[in-house]
Amino acid sequence: MVDRYDVVIAGAGPAGAQCARDLATRGYDVVVLETEPETEFPRQSNKSTAGTFPSMMSAFGIPDDVVMSYTDDVVLESPNSYYESYQPGAVLEFAEFKRFLVEDGRENGAEYRFDARVSRPILDDDGVIEGVRYNGDETVYGEVVVDATGPAAPIASALDVVDLERENQAIGIEYEMEGVEMNHPEYADLRRAMMLRLDHDIAPGGYSWIFATGEDTAKVGLCYIQNDRHREFADEGQTVDGYLNEWVDRDPRFADAERLGEKVHRGSAHIQMPDGMHTDRFLAIGDTVPSIDPLWGEGIHKGMKSARAAAATIDRCLTDSERRLDAESLSVYERLWHRDVAPRMKSRLMLTRLLYLAPNERYDRFMRDLRAADENTLDKANQGDIAAMSKLLHLDDIQLLATFAREHFL
Repeated sequence: MVDRYDVVIAGAGPAGAQCARDLATRGYDVVVLETEPETEFPRQSNKSTAGTFPSMMSAFGIPDDVVMSYTDDVVLESPNSYYESYQPGAVLEFAEFKRFLVEDGRENGAEYRFDARVSRPILDDDGVIEGVRYNGDETVYGEVVVDATGPAAPIASALDVVDLERENQAIGIEYEMEGVEMNHPEYADLRRAMMLRLDHDIAPGGYSWIFATGEDTAKVGLCYIQNDRHREFADEGQTVDGYLNEWVDRDPRFADAERLGEKVHRGSAHIQMPDGMHTDRFLAIGDTVPSIDPLWGEGIHKGMKSARAAAATIDRCLTDSERRLDAESLSVYERLWHRDVAPRMKSRLMLTRLLYLAPNERYDRFMRDLRAADENTLDKANQGDIAAMSKLLHLDDIQLLATFAREHFL
């Protein structure tokens, strides 16, 4: 007997689980295949800083139970300065958040198969996907297949839908710590804040962070993109673990801090324009696309949005009297992605590359510029607004812009 569903989803991360929630709520037969055993889920994939915003919580019905702390401010730090902006946020307990999405999907009728490693697509005689293989010779078929496995992307890669490039890969590590001095006199008050620090001495070619989870507890981590800028500033042979340990050792805010048990989170994502995200009877969502915010690395909200856009597209196609699931019909997803998930992606990628190309002294000036600018300048620039971005540039940035042009266009 053929094992068949309306939709087969590979991956039970935020994107895959949310897509299953939306489709199951609409009454579709959905199965989710997840690599990890259920008894350990999500130990291996508990990799996110889990910083997000109240808009995500309300839009997707996420309960307060999975929130470690609510924050009031976003703080940007440079080596010798900082900028504070009122922007409410939420720091999630990522494992509990993922388990909630799975259980809620199940309550609405989604089926989950854990310990199920997807390996490759099953193609019909015309070369169109009709199912997937997992755990060797196990098979499952669907009207539509969704790859939500993140950078692994076994189905999307096999179908030549995505090409995730190593030079655009960001890698990160995070500790959960207690005894952190969150209101140190030399720095901004971080007791109710999410802080991002631009400093090549700490995270060459990237950034570091402190996300408050309590009065003296926080998520502390860093990430960098494995690009030319990282290689220029990096110490030979230094690892991402080494950079984080060095920062913790020398920053006075961590003088009396200790790591909480074995709570170390690792992750990677790709910072690049998507090559594609769909073909006949197939969609890629979340970090498989990739959908992560290129500038500050926020991936939860983007992934959830991509899941909802995919679910809406699948629903539209399956309710069509002819049930058209070809690439042209599924292209609605790509239009929704560029409109709702990551608008102005090219502009935001350009800002990202310029930002991480800049030297440390330029970061100090950047903080001064932000304090002197209108309150919404950073928000507009973060959205890819060229006019707002231009307000943060100066005549003596010509050399920086020339270097950017040489590296990316010549």
